Amino acid sequence: MEHLTDVPPRRGLVVFLNGTSSSGKSSIAAELLRILDEPYFHMPVDAFHAMRSRTPVPPDQLDTMLHRTWQGYHRAVAAMAAAGNNVVMDHILSAEWRLRDCLSLFVPQDVVLVGVHCPMDELERRERERGNRPAGLAARQLKQVHAHGVYDIECDTSVSDPLECARRIKGFLPARPTPTAFQRLRTGS
Repeated sequence: MEHLTDVPPRRGLVVFLNGTSSSGKSSIAAELLRILDEPYFHMPVDAFHAMRSRTPVPPDQLDTMLHRTWQGYHRAVAAMAAAGNNVVMDHILSAEWRLRDCLSLFVPQDVVLVGVHCPMDELERRERERGNRPAGLAARQLKQVHAHGVYDIECDTSVSDPLECARRIKGFLPARPTPTAFQRLRTGS
């Protein structure tokens, strides 16, 4: 039987995909898991919402419940990476506190912050086509989601398909420059 002390210590890498709803994050994540040379876990924030029971939440408690869900999600990703697992994180930094929380939890040199961009008209078309998102959700998120303005690498899913984006990210990983976007955001430089 293998003991915990027999597992060599290491820190996992977090590939942090940030973009609005319907921007293509989950499609890029699926391609990354298929083409990356090491095992990665895809941890989308949507999966955490899907785990919640269907018990109705009183409207005056909804914001608190959602805030706790996002905080738990951030801590789960940080814990997976701290245990040595590589993670593809699929998230929406549509509130400033989410970025601050992640900056306080993650090892900045072990995060590759990927900006997933898509123009408004295409986001709206995708929302209509999907039919499972409230109309205008991406538009409401767009102003804040990229407000921090600093990325390690960026993709535009209106001009590159998910596999092309994933290949660009994979090619970026071996020679990641420092300081990383998370290091710059943490120090304010």
